[in-house]
Amino acid sequence: MSTTALRRSALVAVAAAAAVAVSASSASAFHCYVPMYSLNGPTSSANWFVMTAESAAADPEIAGFVAECDEAEQAGYDALRAAGMPVGIKIFEKMTIGDPKGVERIPNPNGADGKGLEYFGAGSTLAYEMLDTWIGAAASYEC
Repeated sequence: MSTTALRRSALVAVAAAAAVAVSASSASAFHCYVPMYSLNGPTSSANWFVMTAESAAADPEIAGFVAECDEAEQAGYDALRAAGMPVGIKIFEKMTIGDPKGVERIPNPNGADGKGLEYFGAGSTLAYEMLDTWIGAAASYEC
């Protein structure tokens, strides 16, 4: 099997594992997030938990994927920007936004449209698409 074919097979396995891990862990802990379109935005704080595409991919509970070189990392971000996708997400940790009583109420009917506040419970796949795009581009880059 060629190196390219091996990478492609590994990428498929990583992406599938990432989708399962992110949906299992994130959806049960938090039901909404805000897409970030700049890496110059807020960082994690007492109220906000921020994950860039790179940090989400590297998290062993999500994908455990680390880019082989800085250029591969940048290729992942370039692919996200070219696709008009976020480069990270931020999650409010103190309570669920719009659902302070934790009743899984989704007050925004547009919670899965890729604009503004996104809800896992509304079927938003933007975070998963971001992760898959970043990993795909970073894994495809020849260091």
